[in-house]
Amino acid sequence: MAEILIIKCLNDNYAYIYLNDKKEAFVVDPSEASPVIDTLEKNDLQLKYILNTHHHFDHIGGNFELKEKYNCKIVGSKKDRDRIPGIDIEISDGDYWSFKEHTAQIIEIPGHTSGHIAFFFKSLNAVFTGDTLFSLGCGRLFEGTPTMMWNSLKKLRALPDQTKIYCGHEYTFSNAKFAKHIDPNNKLLDEAIVEIKNKREKGLPTIPFELGTEKKINPFLRADDQKFIDSIIKALVRFFKAEWSGAFVAIFILAIAIEFSTSGRPLSLIHI
Repeated sequence: MAEILIIKCLNDNYAYIYLNDKKEAFVVDPSEASPVIDTLEKNDLQLKYILNTHHHFDHIGGNFELKEKYNCKIVGSKKDRDRIPGIDIEISDGDYWSFKEHTAQIIEIPGHTSGHIAFFFKSLNAVFTGDTLFSLGCGRLFEGTPTMMWNSLKKLRALPDQTKIYCGHEYTFSNAKFAKHIDPNNKLLDEAIVEIKNKREKGLPTIPFELGTEKKINPFLRADDQKFIDSIIKALVRFFKAEWSGAFVAIFILAIAIEFSTSGRPLSLIHI
């Protein structure tokens, strides 16, 4: 039976193995080889491809060992051809990459890195987003700008609501604290937090998560919601007073400002 297996790697990374009925598989973002090999051997799988969303070592660290052991091919962004060692298949925005009966649409989503891509498998209702979109959060800006990140998030937000998001890290519980600070009256978020706590207490992953719900509770997907923006300024004051890192806040505020300035709509400010 075809399925997607979640592989815990390093401290909080996730790699993902897709396997079909013929025991053929690909792996997404193997940060280390050992847990991937263990899963492949346990399930008697044939690894055919490695898919990389971006070049950071905690997403490609297992590439060489897996390629040497299984003679599989590495698939990654053409823009990262010099940063993903051993890359065999170079892909770009709008391309399609097929694995047997399933085809992925390649979506460029720069911001975290300049060459970041997502693999959207419509037939699987699944998208692998690397470090761009997390449950209740988004990735840090290492090489891109807030505008780039916001445009990338909007691309992902436009996917079908039933799409399952497979991201690169287990950051959900900490992200939930931030989301609750700036959106304290969101009942759907409260329900999600209860579920998140239950899963983490049992040692279960909070991934995947469904895009339709995420659009209603992830603050980084709501930067063009005027009502939400009007309420967020006061909430941010509470956030800063709690002495949290301002990194996510800065990204979010800049994204909002850019979106509204470029669209010609005024950014309303609340006196505090």
